[in-house]
Amino acid sequence: MNRNAVTRTNQPHDYLLNRETAVHEASHAVAIYLGNKQKQLPATFFQIIINRQALPHNILLSNNDGIQHDWIAKIEGGRLIHSLPTSIDEITQGLSAAQTFAYRRAFEADIINLLVGSLAEAKYVALRDNEPINQYLVTVQALHYYGGASDLMLIGKYLNCVEKHERSDKMTELFLLAYRFIDNRSIWQTIMTLADYIQKSVKNTIAYEEISDLIDQQSK
Repeated sequence: MNRNAVTRTNQPHDYLLNRETAVHEASHAVAIYLGNKQKQLPATFFQIIINRQALPHNILLSNNDGIQHDWIAKIEGGRLIHSLPTSIDEITQGLSAAQTFAYRRAFEADIINLLVGSLAEAKYVALRDNEPINQYLVTVQALHYYGGASDLMLIGKYLNCVEKHERSDKMTELFLLAYRFIDNRSIWQTIMTLADYIQKSVKNTIAYEEISDLIDQQSK
């Protein structure tokens, strides 16, 4: 959920680059708040941290003020599983069937919530460029091009807790669920609305209460 400052340098101006970052983090937030709620998982605190930093000199992007800028935005918090186990099977030993189901559901929700950031950014870029997009045209590896490096690294740590022979199928399953989430028309509109809010914000921190109120308003 830690969005790299700059991943592409071929955009004509930094509004588009900033928009990609806003969409990326907005989708994380919507998935954490609304996606977890839909799965009847417990609420978990998070906030969006925004920093403006000067771009490297070789990247010719500027705002109307003539100063080179880029936005760095990231989600702070939001994970249901705070400490990853060595193995899911080991940590759920001795738990009831209901407790095991709840733990696995939370574990998988964290992975989905990490995946949606890059998937939403990929969808935004495709729609912007009038290119086709669906769950079969974007791959897990392609998410590196949409600010997904740190998210995929963390997902790898989650998957290391799963039996080795199950990892590939589990990743495919959760990838498709993540894409289905952002492909929902109502969800996508909520992501776009929150992205607008993030992009226009002059705050360094967008609080959980602001985000949840906005999402709730969109969900009515």
